[in-house]
Amino acid sequence: MKKLINKPEDFVRETMEGIIAAYGDKVRLLDNDYRILLSSYGAREGKVGIVTAGGSGHLPVFLGYVGQGLLDGCTVGNVFASPAASKMADMIRACDRGSGVLVLFGNYGGDKMNFELACETVELEDDIKTKMVLVKDDVASAPKEEAQRRRGVAGMVYAFKVAGAKAENGGSLEEVAEAAQHALDNIRTMGAALSSCTVPQVGEPTFSIAEDEIEIGMGIHGEPGLEVRKMMTADEVAETLLGKIMADMPLEAGDEVSVMVNGLGATPLEEQLILYRRVHQLLKERGISIYMPHIGEYATSMEMAGVSLTVMKLDGELKGLLGQVAKSPFYTNYNK
Repeated sequence: MKKLINKPEDFVRETMEGIIAAYGDKVRLLDNDYRILLSSYGAREGKVGIVTAGGSGHLPVFLGYVGQGLLDGCTVGNVFASPAASKMADMIRACDRGSGVLVLFGNYGGDKMNFELACETVELEDDIKTKMVLVKDDVASAPKEEAQRRRGVAGMVYAFKVAGAKAENGGSLEEVAEAAQHALDNIRTMGAALSSCTVPQVGEPTFSIAEDEIEIGMGIHGEPGLEVRKMMTADEVAETLLGKIMADMPLEAGDEVSVMVNGLGATPLEEQLILYRRVHQLLKERGISIYMPHIGEYATSMEMAGVSLTVMKLDGELKGLLGQVAKSPFYTNYNK
């Protein structure tokens, strides 16, 4: 294993220390607890809080979306591991401003179990009202008729953005949760991996894939994909991923979407742009327009090479919320 780290067991703490050293004017730790990151943006009293949680190793998800018009707090566990329920409860308490807290996170067993316990705890002990919305955008992880089993991947970034804007606009807890769910109902993601990644405390690749192969549908923790193929061109990858998404969420001429081409950690921006170029061509040919494309690293898997493609179908409400200004150390939107 060759990584720019010190001790593997210090990976999460030193990452958090680096974030605070670089962006301490924008985010802070809760009582110097390096597992819990809070926004330093002065949100008004009465605003609905929005929080998330998950394992480390996915920056900018999850920590990178704590900020104005996005998340109010995030707690992280070890690499690819859920944080403790007690940490989640502490974070919810810190982000409640009297109107309740939306818990918005990916559909993974450990996160779900711990967040359910955390929500029960704060409701019983602190009378804090919570609502839970799970991100289930990965079309490769379950067929359409079993969509409730799907994993949450890069599409959660759009959900953070929409929910954060709704909360900034004064939405109630129910309204913010409904906006997040409305966004997720119109979001689909499909990924492809070219190489594995290495968890620092494990010290060896999570899975193996041959130099001349690509895995379609691979999960961000190394979960098996749909199939392994011989290496494809960027255009072929774009056509395959978009085809899978549109089979699950049909689009028609006149529709408007936002598209995210997301690097998984080791894919150059040039390659992402080449893939986006083909996605743009394919959608334009079908009479579908793109608003606010996102190209870059938004949800990674350590140093995994590969990409994911996310499509969010827009309506007037979603377009307005997506375009609203948001600011964090890792995501800034000056669209308006």
